[in-house]
Amino acid sequence: MVFASPIFLFLFLPLTLAGYFLLGNKYRNLYILLVSLFFYAWGEPFHVGVMLFSILFNYASGLLLHRPCGTPFSGFSKKHILTLTVAGNLLILGYYKYATFLMDNLNRGLTALGLHTIPFEPVSLPLGISFFTFQAMSYVIDVYRHHAPVQKNPLHCGLYIALFPQLIAGPIVRYTQIAAQITSRIVTLPTFSAGIQRFVFGLSKKVLVANPLGRITDIVFACPTDELSVGMAWLGLICYTLQIYYDFSGYSDMAIGLGQMFGFRFPENFDYPYVSRSLREFWRRWHMTLSSWFRDYLYIPLGGNRGSTRRTVLNLWVVFFLCGLWHGAGWTFIVWGIFHGLCLSLERTRLWQLTIPRLWRPLQHLYTLGLVVVGWVFFRSESLPYALKYLACLFGFFLPVTTPHDALLYCDPKTVWTLVLGAVFAVPIVPCVAQKLQNLSEKRRRASSSIFLNTGRYLLLISLFVASAAHLAAGTYNPFIYFRF
Repeated sequence: MVFASPIFLFLFLPLTLAGYFLLGNKYRNLYILLVSLFFYAWGEPFHVGVMLFSILFNYASGLLLHRPCGTPFSGFSKKHILTLTVAGNLLILGYYKYATFLMDNLNRGLTALGLHTIPFEPVSLPLGISFFTFQAMSYVIDVYRHHAPVQKNPLHCGLYIALFPQLIAGPIVRYTQIAAQITSRIVTLPTFSAGIQRFVFGLSKKVLVANPLGRITDIVFACPTDELSVGMAWLGLICYTLQIYYDFSGYSDMAIGLGQMFGFRFPENFDYPYVSRSLREFWRRWHMTLSSWFRDYLYIPLGGNRGSTRRTVLNLWVVFFLCGLWHGAGWTFIVWGIFHGLCLSLERTRLWQLTIPRLWRPLQHLYTLGLVVVGWVFFRSESLPYALKYLACLFGFFLPVTTPHDALLYCDPKTVWTLVLGAVFAVPIVPCVAQKLQNLSEKRRRASSSIFLNTGRYLLLISLFVASAAHLAAGTYNPFIYFRF
């Protein structure tokens, strides 16, 4: 089930909220856990077993890490238990996410050597397995490090791993961030109202911006490269650059808003990444919960930037190789990760420090955006050869052999307006204007100003929701990019 669907908006969410607030505090955690498992089982009932196993496995591991001396398994050190737990989680993730990729490549190698291939049925990928596996691992690692208390209630542990607002596509929430909220949380009218507003803004980002641009992206990237003109290639790439931002940040906004409605405070996941002036800054603004996960549980344990430059570069390459692999089982994702690792390594050189940071600020933005956009070619392409040819098309090195598609054919007024609005709102204009209006209202101290601002905000929210609902009712294009991760 996806958030941006009529069945979620008009049936699942109202019924879930009604049941939640009708029940007493004592039963709310059990209720929301059952609702979360139902949400996950919708459309993929067989994979609920994977989710339940992950909950029980990590819950038991947490207890073993916290066990007193003289109890069963006392022959195993806590380090052994942590190693086995992390290995078990990675084994589950590896089987479901990478077994097909590995077998495909193995069979290609066997074919190239003239040997018989190994019969293998593709493995179906459970939704959100990368997200809930990382959450589960962070829990046991934090218990091992004494950064978090062990959770002795299996219901609460299950709720942390399976909580439906952030289950499928994040944000990746640490146990330490919501441990206290699981046992005690309060929903007030202002927080509930703020949650609705955040959800509606996220929904409109997804439905009104990401979906129309995604339709153009899919058309362009489905074209053979020998039919792509330079303009067509750039149109598809710009559409994808905005689509992936609005798609994923819109989902994160909806997840954070839903969490607020139920009394949870989830961490922010995006902070206007396309205004960054370096790739390092980009990764501090893009998918922040994943970046911080890799930093705290991989980069720093590897040594971070505490060793020599060569060691720091190696650590960056390892982290971004795995970051690419986390996003997908394919060579394009691996190359995308290595590309970012390479660029981040170069940003640590003296040559970079003497040049890029001293440029005119707009040129620094252009430098970063250029690298990010080029990287998206690998991220979006279905194969590495296609990505390389697409890059050649972008810069006119690969001219079409047939009559190319004209980009102007797809630049209807709706697409142009969506592109313009998408580009404008990808920079922090809205919070800046909202803050100025708020300051002006407080300065004048007039009740009429506050009423005017609130009325305008609510009218905007209603308009966005009605427009989004109308698009969904029309059954228009509605994929979620990060669901496959």
